[in-house]
Amino acid sequence: MKDRELLDMAREAAKNAYVPYSKFPVGAALECADGTVYTGCNVENAALGSTICAERTAFLKAISEGKRDFLRIAISGEGPNYCMPCGACRQFMHEFAPRMEVLCTRADGRYVSYRLDQLMPYAFEL
Repeated sequence: MKDRELLDMAREAAKNAYVPYSKFPVGAALECADGTVYTGCNVENAALGSTICAERTAFLKAISEGKRDFLRIAISGEGPNYCMPCGACRQFMHEFAPRMEVLCTRADGRYVSYRLDQLMPYAFEL
């Protein structure tokens, strides 16, 4: 799958976001080693700790379907800056795929690519 296809899937997933507080929809598209793609969006809650990010939504969908091998994730946000995963998502994703590729886009469609271990160089590990 081409980068742009995965990024477009993430942008499309953001349309389902529930963001009454931040007004900042985020979408994610997670590509598995077998080519399957799971999408997710952020879902906010008045009890802020119950809010879930788009990245973790996509991961939870994939994991609940038995997937464990992940190649990359695309993250789409509509701000002027690249939409990077938060620290909690970085740690969560690291548990499953520390060297996966992370594509981060911004409103104008430009994107950057990093390996997760570049974004989370000293992740907690057991």
